Amino acid sequence: MKLYVGNLSFETTENDLQDLFEQHGQVGEVNLMMDRMTGKSRGFAFVTMNDDEQAKSAMSALNGKELNGRALNVNEARPREDRPRPYGANRFAGNRR
Repeated sequence: MKLYVGNLSFETTENDLQDLFEQHGQVGEVNLMMDRMTGKSRGFAFVTMNDDEQAKSAMSALNGKELNGRALNVNEARPREDRPRPYGANRFAGNRR
């Protein structure tokens, strides 16, 4: 099960999240979202846990728990929505000759 973890402190690392979620079961993957321009954390992450029961346990135990001075928001991740690209996003793609 993939979990969304929000309201992260900008100092929080993937290792911090790995250690925290491993207290509730096996963690498959941790992805801390980073800003492409600045290289800094965007304040949220996705944690994948291999066992749904362990993931639900982690979600209930960690939602609202404080980490690095911030109360975490932990819920099941929703599928990514297809968002329309802003006008001009692919302006160089189709005009080659």
